[in-house]
Amino acid sequence: MQIKDVDTKGLSHIYEVIVPKDELATKLTAKIEQMKGEVRLKGFRPGKVPVSHIRKMFGKSIMSDVITETVTETSQKVLEEKKLRPAVQPSIEMKSDAEKLTTGDVDLDYKLSVEIIPEFEPADPSKLKLTRLTMDVDDKDITERLEKLGEGQKTYKKKAKTAKAKDGDAVLIDFTGRVDGEAFDGGAMEGHQLVLGSNSFIPGFEEQLVGVKAGDKLDVKVTFPADYQAKDLAGKDAVFETEVHEVQGAQDAEMNDEFAARFGVADMDALKAAISDQAKAEIDGQSRMKLKRVILDELDKLHDFDLPPGMVEAEFGAIWQQVQAEKEAGQLDEDDSKKTDKQLEKDYRKIAERRVRLGLVLAEMGSKQDIQITNEELQAAMVREARNYPGQEQQVFEFYQKNPNAVAQLRAPIYEEKVVDLIIEAAEVKDKKVKRDVLFAEDEGI
Repeated sequence: MQIKDVDTKGLSHIYEVIVPKDELATKLTAKIEQMKGEVRLKGFRPGKVPVSHIRKMFGKSIMSDVITETVTETSQKVLEEKKLRPAVQPSIEMKSDAEKLTTGDVDLDYKLSVEIIPEFEPADPSKLKLTRLTMDVDDKDITERLEKLGEGQKTYKKKAKTAKAKDGDAVLIDFTGRVDGEAFDGGAMEGHQLVLGSNSFIPGFEEQLVGVKAGDKLDVKVTFPADYQAKDLAGKDAVFETEVHEVQGAQDAEMNDEFAARFGVADMDALKAAISDQAKAEIDGQSRMKLKRVILDELDKLHDFDLPPGMVEAEFGAIWQQVQAEKEAGQLDEDDSKKTDKQLEKDYRKIAERRVRLGLVLAEMGSKQDIQITNEELQAAMVREARNYPGQEQQVFEFYQKNPNAVAQLRAPIYEEKVVDLIIEAAEVKDKKVKRDVLFAEDEGI
């Protein structure tokens, strides 16, 4: 094998690789000999097909396999000899005539183009000074969470016949819906309890029941939303003949041991302790997320090196595809919706560059500390993912077994979190108590 340096520009390297045709011929002969005992042809006993006949019948096809294997082997040797770490999959451009190559008349000659990972020294995490935002769980927070639980456990008690319904009350009603005078499937119910202000019915329905009292009969006129799930009703006007049987007032749940038992705990003290633990876990999670953002910002400031164009382009392509989808769906945030495509592209390309830079930094820091992902950690990640698809867990596991790239996508965030743990442990971290609105404020950018 001959290796010729063709061009080097920054992180891009181009080599010409030549494998003599005699070497290919030797590999072809060895492969035919290997196959000889397996070939079955009419008129020949098993294992007795002459090599010359195999070469005549299947030579070109076998040579194609030899060429593919040789390109794979030699390109890997180039990377090893040149001590290159590819940033993306190297590209191969054949220079040899394909027909002459398969007939063994010319050398294998191809161009190997490689983008490499840049050489840089990652920052020393022990020299980082970081501030971790946090807060305490207080009695007010626990009380508010208890009240939210209580809202979901409200009961409703019949009011006087003269009582008029207001938001927060429930009404017990019968109704029949009609479109163009015709009743439709699913449009009628009897004795249905509807909480006013719950927004559980078609927009505009509940508002028209505010002020009604027991015994009232009225026509509720609404228009089905254009995206209503029943396509035959979407966007159509409807009239619901409605009769009110009762107006019911909300009764707050009593905060006692019986209430606590509904949530699977022994008493109110146990419920408050569980709520406190949940609040603490949310605070710890938010605190870590904020600290991680600070770490990434610091690492971004501390590192400046050339980025592999292919990696940046791939990252930008993924981001841009999502941005375009959000734009078409009218879901861009307010700031982005005011920008031109040119400005959006500029902004998101910077984000792509940041992501690639930080990814390389974290990978290098993890490599220096020999961070590894265990099979147990990967299995746990697969289990978490499978839980998102109840009833299809086995299919999820089979998908990961057959798709190494999907497993790599599971591995990446685990690896990243391990590196973040390493940085937090090594860095000088000071805690700062803040209010809830500061800790849970949304960060801009990525």
